[in-house]
Amino acid sequence: MAHNQEARSKKRVLCSYGVDLDAVSIWANTSNGAVTNPTDVSRGIGATVGVDRLLSLFDRNKIRATWFIPAHTLESFPKQVAKIRDSGHEMYTHSKTGKYSTMLTLPSSGLHGYTHERVGDLTAVQERDVFDKSIKTLTSFTGKKPKSWTAPSWKTSLRTVELLGENGIEYDHSFMHHDSQMYYLPYTPSVTETNLQRSATDWMKPMSTIRPSSIVEIPANWHLDDWPALNVGPGGSGFVDPDVLERLWKSQFDFYYREYDTFVFPITIHPQVSGKPHAMLMHERLISYINEHEGVEWCIMKDIATEFRRFPGHVVDGGVDS
Repeated sequence: MAHNQEARSKKRVLCSYGVDLDAVSIWANTSNGAVTNPTDVSRGIGATVGVDRLLSLFDRNKIRATWFIPAHTLESFPKQVAKIRDSGHEMYTHSKTGKYSTMLTLPSSGLHGYTHERVGDLTAVQERDVFDKSIKTLTSFTGKKPKSWTAPSWKTSLRTVELLGENGIEYDHSFMHHDSQMYYLPYTPSVTETNLQRSATDWMKPMSTIRPSSIVEIPANWHLDDWPALNVGPGGSGFVDPDVLERLWKSQFDFYYREYDTFVFPITIHPQVSGKPHAMLMHERLISYINEHEGVEWCIMKDIATEFRRFPGHVVDGGVDS
């Protein structure tokens, strides 16, 4: 018993909510210029209702969330985004006294494209232009240059890691080399794809050596994302019982808690999905369940990344030199 109590006291569990405020941007991203469905646009506008509900949820539970905001959302809904900025959630710091600070600027506003562009579909010039516009827009609004990014739809390019470094990004939330441990994000290794139109000897080559960047990766995880299960439309099933999703998320938490003394549990949500009543009730139950465990702390991702830099852990390894 004493051993078990000692083990529990060593637990360090950093939980976070990453909120992607896609709003209309995700529906405007038709890629080919096709006119989007007006009903889908209305769903994006309805995300502002979800924002109010999530702000209330976070406030009741004293949770600091991290909001990733496409520049299109900021320019289209400045009053709603200002409400997030001024409310004291992801856009606030938490003092040692446990009281909310009165800062009205975002310490770690997160980049998330302009109109939720899937980066892997962009040319090099388009990718750079989207970064430049998004950085200028968020910097102007918050007074601080963004230091974080999450890829729209978690689709990246061969150029992404280098571009993040060039723009001073300190942490990312797009890759999946691990699911519960932070690490320094590797540069994209060289991988030779299979091409059945050519000789097999052309593709039978190992991956190149993995080289780490200086960017902290807070891992993305499709199994901790509300969109695939609860969104109606592209990329989502839409009509999954939230109890099923709740069990899935609790099972992951239980496994990590059993296997690791220290881990991160980054949950990704969207106001137009998790702002629905059935999802809101699920989040209330999930937060209560997680808070029953010793060693749990809810953090903004900036603070999680800072802790990793002080105590680096997981190392991504693999590949060979040619």
